[in-house]
Amino acid sequence: MVNPGGIGPAAGPWKAACGVADIHKMPYFTKLILFLFCLMVLVASRKPKRRKWTGQLEMPTPSHLYKKNLDMTKIRKGKPQPLLRVEDHDFTMRPAFGGPAIPVGVDVQVESLDSISEVDMDFTMTLYLRHYWKDERLSFSSTSNKSMTFDGRLVKKIWVPDVFFVHSKRSFTHDTTTDNIMLRVFPDGHVLYSMRITVTAMCNMDSSHFPLYSQTCSLELESYAHRDEDLMLCWKHGDESLKTDKISLSQFLIQKFHTTSRLAFYSSTGWYNRLYINFTLRRHIFFFLLQTYFPATLMVMLSWVSFWIDRRAVPARVSLGITTVLTMSTIITGVNASMPRVSYVKAVDVYLWVSFVFVFLSVLEYAAVNYLTTVQERKERKLREKFLCTCGMLHSRTMMLDGSYESEANSLAGYLRSHVLTEEERQDKIMVHLTLSNESNSSRKKGLLKGQMGLRIFQNTHAIDKYSRLIFPASYIFFNLIYWSVFS
Repeated sequence: MVNPGGIGPAAGPWKAACGVADIHKMPYFTKLILFLFCLMVLVASRKPKRRKWTGQLEMPTPSHLYKKNLDMTKIRKGKPQPLLRVEDHDFTMRPAFGGPAIPVGVDVQVESLDSISEVDMDFTMTLYLRHYWKDERLSFSSTSNKSMTFDGRLVKKIWVPDVFFVHSKRSFTHDTTTDNIMLRVFPDGHVLYSMRITVTAMCNMDSSHFPLYSQTCSLELESYAHRDEDLMLCWKHGDESLKTDKISLSQFLIQKFHTTSRLAFYSSTGWYNRLYINFTLRRHIFFFLLQTYFPATLMVMLSWVSFWIDRRAVPARVSLGITTVLTMSTIITGVNASMPRVSYVKAVDVYLWVSFVFVFLSVLEYAAVNYLTTVQERKERKLREKFLCTCGMLHSRTMMLDGSYESEANSLAGYLRSHVLTEEERQDKIMVHLTLSNESNSSRKKGLLKGQMGLRIFQNTHAIDKYSRLIFPASYIFFNLIYWSVFS
C-alpha cells in the first residue's frame, strides 16, 4: 500500500523509480499525478514484447520427452566450441602422417548386377562401399560414448581414403534425393564412410565356348595416390566382408562370389594394395537352344526330305535346297550380330557352320543325282534310236525273205558277228528280232519290251539318294555326340 503523503516506507521505491529528489515538498495533487505516471511506467516495462510476423509458423515448445536428450548443436554462451575440431587440423594429410601405414578396412554389399554385355565386354554393378579407419583428429569427448552421423557435406572437409575402381569405364554416386553418402564418427576417432555407387567395369571374356561357358569377372579397388607404405587397404572381415542381396539374371546363373587381395606394381609409382570382388557366371543354355540350336537342327533335317522326293521333280528339290541354305545363312548372321567380333572360332560357330555344310551338301547331292540321271538318259536315248533303226532294217529283210526261221536266224547271227555288242544290247536285239519274227504276237511282245526299257530308264530313286538317306542322318548324329560331349 502506497502512502499518498509520501511519509512512510513506501516513498523510497517511488523516489528511486521516478528519480524525484524530494517528494515530501510536492503538493498532494502533484503527488497523485506522479504516482499514476510511475505506475504506468512500471506496467509498460513488465509487458512482453510483441514479435513481428515473419510468415512462418512457430514450432511448439518440445515436451518433456524431448528434453532428456540435450541438443548439442545449440550455441552456448560465450565463444562457441565446435563438436569436431575440423578447422584446427590440416586434413589434406593422412592420419599419422610420416608414421606407419594407416589400415583402412573395406566391406561391400552388392545390391544388384544390372547388366553383362559380351559385345562391350563389361558389366554394371550397384553396391554399397564402406570404409573403416581411425583419425584421432576427429575424436571428441562424449559422456554417453555415442557416435555422430553426418552427410556428404562433411566429407569435403576431412581426409577420406582415395579408393577408385580399376578398369572402370563409368561410375557415379547416387544423388537422389540427396547424395547417398554417410559419415559416422565415434568418440575415439574411428570413422565409418559409406556410399552407394553404380560402376561399369571391364571384364575380359573368353567366348571360345560361347554359349556353353562360364565367365569369371572381377571388380578391383585400389588407392590412387597412397602406396602400401602409407595406406594398407584390406578386407575388414575377410571373406565375410562381401555380402550380396538376392540377385537373379535373365541369361546367367551366379555360381560364386568371393574376395581376394594382392599387391599391384607400377613401374613409375611403386606397390599398391588392390582388392578384388570376384564372381563366376554360367549362362543359361535354354534360350540358345530355342533360338539357335533347334532351328539349325530342323533346317538340316528339312534338307534331308529331298532324298525322298522323285529325282525328276526338279523344281521341288531345288527350291527346298535353296530355302534351307538361305535360312541357315540368316541364323548365322543373326547370332554373329549379337556377338563381339573376335578372331577365333566360337562353339556356336562350329555347330552352325557344320549344319550349314550338311544343308549345302544336300543341294550338291541332288546336283550330282540330276547330272548322272541326265547322262544316263542321254545314253539310253541314243541306244533306243539305234534299236529302232536296226528293227526297221530287220523287218524289211523279213518281208523280202520266204519267212523261214532258219534264214532269219542266219541273218541275225551274221548281224551279231558284224557288230560287237554288250550282253545287255545283245539280249535286247534278240528280243526285238524274235518279236518281229512272230507277227501274230508282235503287239504283246512290243509292249513288254517298252515296259522293261521304261523301268530301266525312269527309275524313281537313284542309288545316291538311297545311300544319302542313311549317310547324312548318321553323320549328323555322330557330330552332335562329339559336339555336346566336348563343349558342354
